[in-house]
Amino acid sequence: MKKKAVVLASGGLDSTTILAMARHGGYDIYALTFDYGQRHKIELKAAQKVAKYFGAKKHLILHIELGTIGGSALTKDIPIPQGRKPKEIRSSGVPITYVPARNTIFLAYALAWAEVLEAADIFIGVNAIDFSNYPDCRPEFVKSFQRTANLGTKAGMEGKKIIIHAPLMYMTKGEIIKKGILLGVDYSMTHSCYNPGKDGLPCGKCDSCLLRKKGFEEAGVKPDLFTTTNFSAKRL
Repeated sequence: MKKKAVVLASGGLDSTTILAMARHGGYDIYALTFDYGQRHKIELKAAQKVAKYFGAKKHLILHIELGTIGGSALTKDIPIPQGRKPKEIRSSGVPITYVPARNTIFLAYALAWAEVLEAADIFIGVNAIDFSNYPDCRPEFVKSFQRTANLGTKAGMEGKKIIIHAPLMYMTKGEIIKKGILLGVDYSMTHSCYNPGKDGLPCGKCDSCLLRKKGFEEAGVKPDLFTTTNFSAKRL
């Protein structure tokens, strides 16, 4: 019998790669996506495609309204930074696209579902290298949440250890893309842009688009920005 894993699936490049990694690791996948009031709702369609592609046993899309809380350009009508260089992104502090406590909230829901499924493993695609200064993408945060998960659950109390997997933590975006390609990921299914047009095309200028483009370049893969709904990966 295969082990079960709850995998946070946004429809983006990183979460799609960890779906591939979880499947390659022999897990039955239970994909979890959030409609949290984000302006880039097109990622929900990408998440559905990706979960189906990787044969998820079940895919939940939970509706939570983080836009009511506000505080982020992803949930409120606040200008999204554009045209910043990678060094500028990393050195500019916590960006306005940070959604307050988002990964804490997402992991809490994933933990609850994992308990119901009797799954010991949760996967999240956070990254400490190309992470745009989000505080909830740091290794210290993941370790802290894992400790909390094992202290605050029935499973943990009964000695059934819960593990938070963050396999991309110390990988560059280029390394992530190379890994995904080796595992058969079709990145044309994914969506990364924070500020897509009404037609779904990526803006090509936001931090997420620029970091993604940089990753494809590092991986030796050509990103085609505007001929498909999302970036498609084409070998040079």
